Amino acid sequence: MTTTLIHPVEPAAISVPEKPRRPRWTRPALIVLLAGTAVLYLWDLSASGWANSFYSAAAQAGSQSWKAWFFGSSDAANSITVDKTPAALWVTGLSVRLFGLSSWSILVPQALAGVATVGLLYATVTRWFGPAAGLLAGAVLALTPIATLMFRFNNPDALLMLVLVAGAYGVVRALEGGRTGWLIFAGSMVGLGFLTKMLQALLVVPAFALVYLICAPTGLWRRLWQLLLAGVAMVVSAGWWVAIVELIPAADRPYIGGSQNNSILELTLGYNGFGRLTGDETGSVGGGGIGGGQGGGMWGTTGWTRMFTADTGGQIAWLIPAALIFFVVCVGLAGRIARTDRRRAAFLLWGGWLVVTGLVFSFMQGIFHAYYTVALAPAIAALVGMGATILWRHRSNVVLSGVLAGAVASTAVWSYVLLGRSADFHPWLRTAVLVVGLLTAAAIMAMATLPGRFRARVSAVVAGLALFAGLAGPAAYSLQTATTAHEGSIVSAGPTVAGAGFGGGPGGGRGGFDGFAPPGGFAGTGGFNRGGAGMGGLLNGSTPSAELVALLQSDSSSYTWVAAAVGSNSASGYQLATGEPVMAIGGFNGSDPSPTLAQFQQYVAAGRIHYFIGGGGFGRSLGGSDAGSAIAGWVAENFTATSVGGVTVYDLSTGA
Repeated sequence: MTTTLIHPVEPAAISVPEKPRRPRWTRPALIVLLAGTAVLYLWDLSASGWANSFYSAAAQAGSQSWKAWFFGSSDAANSITVDKTPAALWVTGLSVRLFGLSSWSILVPQALAGVATVGLLYATVTRWFGPAAGLLAGAVLALTPIATLMFRFNNPDALLMLVLVAGAYGVVRALEGGRTGWLIFAGSMVGLGFLTKMLQALLVVPAFALVYLICAPTGLWRRLWQLLLAGVAMVVSAGWWVAIVELIPAADRPYIGGSQNNSILELTLGYNGFGRLTGDETGSVGGGGIGGGQGGGMWGTTGWTRMFTADTGGQIAWLIPAALIFFVVCVGLAGRIARTDRRRAAFLLWGGWLVVTGLVFSFMQGIFHAYYTVALAPAIAALVGMGATILWRHRSNVVLSGVLAGAVASTAVWSYVLLGRSADFHPWLRTAVLVVGLLTAAAIMAMATLPGRFRARVSAVVAGLALFAGLAGPAAYSLQTATTAHEGSIVSAGPTVAGAGFGGGPGGGRGGFDGFAPPGGFAGTGGFNRGGAGMGGLLNGSTPSAELVALLQSDSSSYTWVAAAVGSNSASGYQLATGEPVMAIGGFNGSDPSPTLAQFQQYVAAGRIHYFIGGGGFGRSLGGSDAGSAIAGWVAENFTATSVGGVTVYDLSTGA
């Protein structure tokens, strides 16, 4: 028996976008989707405080200094940059400059980016598959737990998702008629993604390029030079900033955080590049190979099952089985249709995005956090929206209804497993999802044998039950995420998950692990304890007392930096509380050679730093610089320590 699932499209018709008449319910449904997404992402944002204080402090710095804004500096005096390219900080820095420094002004841009991403994914999927598919895709994305978290948080991932979905939209428009302009737009969006989170943005390039090369309705040579132009656009849109940073003398710009040689190219290719794949990240706090290789380590288990582990599964994996089923079946059933068929191209586009990104995340040996998996959410959502809609339209076919029933049943069973990992979290829900899912799968199978008029009567009920079985679990996790405060550099969505470790952080609201690396480096994986009252640590910002804030603000105009502290997170809390520049010695991990001991001594001699604050992220990590430890030791030997609000403070203005 042969089954035609995706009908061929005549090449002559491909140059004209398919725009069938939209049902009347389309616009109201879209408004409900976007309004609901806005409420989910904007509700009580300020509960998370500074969220990731590492980036909040940089946004505050960018609101005070255009130089700090351009480079992505951690402080307005431009001692060192964050360890990422600064596009996301450009957005938050402008928001703080316009609306003043607050949790709201820092977090709202991410929430709005989330609403825009959902809307753009709807537009992309709807263009070829209709509004039902677009609405389902948008709902799946909006209710993915890790998407809810990242669109309520100030990591760069929110902007990254927006520009990459915009790039996919550009590829779809380019495929409609071999349009060079839209392909250049797609390349430019990937370039902007590089300026947001460096090489991670390039994970979508294989899918974008191969789909256009295979499916575009133009000749081969035209496709090749169009892709070349798109590649040039990508390089130019990302490379202009890299070129400026590399060409400006080091003395005239801040140190490049995360690098050991003050080089943005080293940061791109090393710590934030191939080092993430191999685990060889100089200056890092440890890679996936530590403590077990394939078996795991500090950043969780690597291998085929990584996206489904306790660390990661509840963040993103709810609909991965269904998405893969739809991808394989819909591409396979396309058969020998025209090379330029749009709908097969769409499945290859989003399926390629999911497979390439998922495999890289699964096997990377370096630093990995569960929130990285938000990069999979748009692809999963698109595949579910497209695949479920196509198979639903063919539910009278016994084979295809069986595939759809299998997807619903597997999703229900997998949701039951995921919900069971949080045994105290609405325990009734996992049973309800399983029962409803299995009954719905049986109903879908039965529908194929019903007469048309009876099938039409029960279709709406069955569709509603299928939506419950597929979305109830992630929706519950997303609602829990939206009503829980999240702070720190490692955060995770949803309730506490049994067995979660560093790879996904604890499943609760605040996530992450506190503390600092003691002088000499880490003493095993158990040495992550907070250094003292209010001092912050390697991954959490400091929370200074009113007494300490008043001390730091006193005579602040006489100094370039009111204080210095080892580690960016330790410094960030003091800077956000005082509104004054605080030097982050050693950058994020405290292991960058910025400043060196000699440079720090010169700053002190010149009267540019008022106080040194003890605690923070000391130590030499995986071959990084030990300048932070040397500076801390020199200060302790030559200055008198006092305790202010439970924090050790040294007044550097008294002289060594």
